Amino acid sequence: MAGNNNTLSGKNIHAFMVSFPGQGHVNPLLRLGRRLAASGGLVTFCAPEAAGVSIRKANSITDDGRPTPCGRGAIRFQFFDDGWDFNSPNRDDLRACLAQIEAAGRVKLPQLIRKEAEAGRPVSCLINNPFIPWVSDVAESLAIPNAVLWTQSCACFSAYYHYHNGLVPFPTAREPEMDVQLPRVPLLRHDEFPDYLHPRSPYVFLRDAILGQFRNLATPFCVLMDTFDEMERDNIEYMSRVIGRPIRTVGPLFKELESESESESKALRADFFKAEDCIEWLDSKAPRSVVYISFGSAVHLQQEQVDEIAKGLAESDVSFLWVVRPPPREKNWKPHVLPGSFLDKVGERGRIVQWSPQEEVLAHPSTACFMTHCGWNSTMEALASGVPVVAFPQWGDQVTNAKFMVDVFKVGVRMCRGEAEGRIVPQDEVARVLEAVVRGPRADEIRANALKWKKAAVAEGGSSYMNMQCFVEEVARFDLVPN
Repeated sequence: MAGNNNTLSGKNIHAFMVSFPGQGHVNPLLRLGRRLAASGGLVTFCAPEAAGVSIRKANSITDDGRPTPCGRGAIRFQFFDDGWDFNSPNRDDLRACLAQIEAAGRVKLPQLIRKEAEAGRPVSCLINNPFIPWVSDVAESLAIPNAVLWTQSCACFSAYYHYHNGLVPFPTAREPEMDVQLPRVPLLRHDEFPDYLHPRSPYVFLRDAILGQFRNLATPFCVLMDTFDEMERDNIEYMSRVIGRPIRTVGPLFKELESESESESKALRADFFKAEDCIEWLDSKAPRSVVYISFGSAVHLQQEQVDEIAKGLAESDVSFLWVVRPPPREKNWKPHVLPGSFLDKVGERGRIVQWSPQEEVLAHPSTACFMTHCGWNSTMEALASGVPVVAFPQWGDQVTNAKFMVDVFKVGVRMCRGEAEGRIVPQDEVARVLEAVVRGPRADEIRANALKWKKAAVAEGGSSYMNMQCFVEEVARFDLVPN
C-alpha cells in the first residue's frame, strides 16, 4: 500500500457505533472503528446482546468498559439487552426481531450515551449501518451528529434511492421481467438489481428495513461507503449530487493501514464463529491450485444443492477448501450433510472447515479462485485480494454484485442467477465452471483482470484514505462547536 505524509487526527473524538446483529454488518462497522481508533479517537462499538453472546465466545474481547488499544486510540465494546431471551423462538422471525431491537434500542441507546457523557466521554458522532435506521432518530433527539456506513455498493444504494423516490421504473406484478436503467449504472436485468425490490421477493420486511434509512436520509451529515472511487467513481459523484451531501468512500475497510499492526487487527475481531486453522494445509498446496468455497454467514443452501457441489468437487480434480457452516442457533434449519463417501474420495485434496480466516485465505498464494455468494464483504475482499470468482449469488444485493464482478469487472464466471431462478446447479456444471476458472482458456485473462483490481484497491494514500481524513476532520469540527 502506498504511504502518505498526512496523518489522521482524531484525538478527543468519541465515535459511538451501533450495528445490526449480523456478521456481514458487524465486520465492516468494526473495521471502520479500527480506522477511527487508529487516528487517535475513542470508539465504542455497540450491538444487541444477541450478537454479544457469539462475539465474546469466538474472540478475545470483553465488554466491561475497558478500552483495547488500537493505533493511537482505543476501542470499547458494549452490548445492550434487546428484551428477549437468547433462545426465544421469536428470534427466528426477523421482522419481529427487527421491531424488538428498535423498541429496546430507542430506550437503551440514549441511556448508554448519557452515561458516556457523565463519565467524561461525550459522544462526538453516532454511526450506524443499514437495517437499523432508527439510530439516526436517536442521534437527532440527542443533538449528536450522525453518519451512516452503507455496507453495499453504490450501485445498490442508487437502486434503493431511485426505487424509494419513484425516479425510474422497476418491475411490477404485471411486468415482472422489466429491466432497470439507473443513471451511471449499466442496464440491470430483472434478476440483477437488489431483489428485495422485486415484487416476487419473499423478503419484503428487509426491503422495508433498508428503505427506512432512505426515509431518514436527511438526518446523516455524511454517507460512508465500503467501496473505492476506482470502482464506482461516476456513480458516487452523481449520487452525492443527488442526495445533496457527501458520499465518502472509505474502502476496502478490511485492508489494514500501515499505522495498524497485525496483532491489533487480529485482536480486534468480532467473528460469530471461531475460525479453524487451515493455513498450514494451504501451505502444502501448489500456487493457484485451491478453490476456496464459502457462502457467508447468512446463506443456507438447499441440501440438494450441497450434494451437487460435493459431487462436482469429487468429479473434478481441483483442490478445495470448503466452509460448511453450522446453522445459526436461532434458525430452525437442518445442518448440511456431505455425501457418505465424499471425504474418502477427495482425500487430501479437500479440506472442510466450519469457519475460516477468510482474509488470510484469499491472500494466500495457493488460492486460485473463490466460489462465493457475492455478499458485499466477500466481493470487496475478493477484488482487493486479486482473486478470481465463481459467482453463486442467492438474494438481496448478491445478484447485483455478481452482475458487476462477471460482466463489468470481468473477474469471474457466473454459476447461477440467484435463488429466484429456482434451479439446482448440477454436479457436471459445478465441475466444468471450476475447471474453467482455475485452468481453462480464459483463466489467465480473468486472473489478470483480478490483479488489476487488487492494484486499484489502495487503502492508504489513495482516495479512501483521504476521505477518511476528511471525515475525521469534520467530526472534530463538530466537537469544537458548543451545544
